[in-house]
Amino acid sequence: MALEINDYPLLAKANLPEQLRQLPQEQLPALSKELRRFLLHSVSQSSGHFASGLGTVELTVALHYVYNTPFDRVIWDVGHQAYPHKILTGRRERMQSIRKKEGLHPFPYREESEYDVLTVGHSSTSISAALGMAIAAKQARNQRKVVAVIGDGAITAGMAFEAMNHAGEVRPDMLVILNDNEMSISENVGALNRYFARILSGNFYTSLREGGKKILSGVPPLHQLASRAEEHFKGMVTPGTFFEELGFNYIGPIDGHDVVGLVNTIRNMRNLQGPQLLHIVTKKGKGYAPAEADPIGFHAVSKFNPDDNQQPAKKASLPTFSNVFGAWICDMAKQDERLQAITPAMREGSDLVRFSKTFPQRYFDVAIAEQHAVTLAAGMAIEGLKPVVAIYSSFLQRGYDQLIHDVALQDLDVLFAIDRAGIVGADGPTHQGAFDISFMRCIPNIVIMVPSDENECRQMLYTGYQYQGPAAVRYPRGIGTGIATEANMQLLPLGKGRQVRQGKSIAILAFGTLLSACQQAAEQLNASLIDMRFVKPLDQELLKQLALKHDVFVTVEDNAIMGGAGSAVNEFIAAENLAVRSVNLGLPDQFIKHGSQEEIYAELGLDSAGILASIQAKTQ
Repeated sequence: MALEINDYPLLAKANLPEQLRQLPQEQLPALSKELRRFLLHSVSQSSGHFASGLGTVELTVALHYVYNTPFDRVIWDVGHQAYPHKILTGRRERMQSIRKKEGLHPFPYREESEYDVLTVGHSSTSISAALGMAIAAKQARNQRKVVAVIGDGAITAGMAFEAMNHAGEVRPDMLVILNDNEMSISENVGALNRYFARILSGNFYTSLREGGKKILSGVPPLHQLASRAEEHFKGMVTPGTFFEELGFNYIGPIDGHDVVGLVNTIRNMRNLQGPQLLHIVTKKGKGYAPAEADPIGFHAVSKFNPDDNQQPAKKASLPTFSNVFGAWICDMAKQDERLQAITPAMREGSDLVRFSKTFPQRYFDVAIAEQHAVTLAAGMAIEGLKPVVAIYSSFLQRGYDQLIHDVALQDLDVLFAIDRAGIVGADGPTHQGAFDISFMRCIPNIVIMVPSDENECRQMLYTGYQYQGPAAVRYPRGIGTGIATEANMQLLPLGKGRQVRQGKSIAILAFGTLLSACQQAAEQLNASLIDMRFVKPLDQELLKQLALKHDVFVTVEDNAIMGGAGSAVNEFIAAENLAVRSVNLGLPDQFIKHGSQEEIYAELGLDSAGILASIQAKTQ
């Protein structure tokens, strides 16, 4: 059902920020209500990220009202919170296409709009990028203003603190808005801090503070006394000492749902000199009671009827690979008390909820800090513990140096359970797990396993756990094949594949869950089909035997072709001078855009029909 813009009379007048800025300020609360209602009905019909956007409605309105976007830069961290931003920047009519193939991107995306200053998807990048833009604006003397919006979860990452530490040294004019949606808003915070925010950001206080420093600058004892008095005054009414020590002028916390108060405060802060930090308090899921009560459950939603006040019950389906991991790690922890689970803020996504409740003393959510997660595991392994790092493929990219330097170089006993490997679908290029085989395969000491089904995944997790050294098991997002998992855990022979079908001339070497898609091609071509199981070490003996009876090796993987499993086979063919030709199927040398997993596989020729067609075209 199409959304009628006539039902949103104020929002209809604000399709672009320049139109929004024409509205009287007193109409902004009513506009915010319409925007929140539009967001609710839009996402309920399209699916997508939900609760975060409900929490940033007033902030989005205030930012585009005060700042001259797109000339002034507003950088959103992560992007879950940016749906209201998309609605107010000319994309309102396309919101129901979000996350769909050829539709709006799920996060801010530079190719999509001039208002999307930075393409994002992973967290904690906004302050670094904003600092770079602020430095450029200072050098150009173009009076451009720069704002970074970062959540209380994203600011836990070391990258955010590195950027703030540098900003405090360089001291360009920039504003960081800390969107804190975990703290409740008491009367003190809502009323008293609004008052102090107006005072601390206003011209009188700023002039008094800066003027006093200039007057007393030649009298060191009095200057120090004035500085101490200022810190004491601000310390009594704000919790911002930490940010002040990093070189930021701290304002807040203030009510992030008071749009008029936000506009007044941000307008005051717009022309302040040096790094500024505004701390706002919001409620994730604001304005929709079920989302307020369950912000995790409503973080991202499927289509639902908002009048039902709940999401539709999930239909029974096959277990996901994440479920397989979640069950395995609980079973393994019962057998071995040395096991420790580490995740960078992905408890639900990695299916660690049951583990966290059953083994709370052995569960470590390190927040959005992937680098720390990997080196934490290294420290545990050195002391004889058995750490398992549950991490998404695209998030492991952020811990790559630590994977090499702190784990593999020292040959430490760490298991990486790599979720969301390969095509993830609707989250798009920032989240596709396209590169993990390529970037891990070149690292010495590491074992890399690629399960073709749920039971293989369980047994490979056990095999990797028992292996003395770094090991990785990569598995995809979504449901499995329906194969039952065996309760007993068995060691797989290291570096050994298994032949699924005997054929002639062509040998299809499948790496991972695309094995099932290869089955049809193998049967129609009377080709041999091999479940390779291991990318590193490769089953070299099996490859030599196959080369004696086949003319062509076709490698199939859910990873970039460049540097991937097929490249490993090519290297072995060249090194051994095998009399066999190779064809490599996998992800092309491009960033894969969003769409459903099925649509993307079909587009890339990695579904059953595409694999058959590609082999026929390249082997004739």
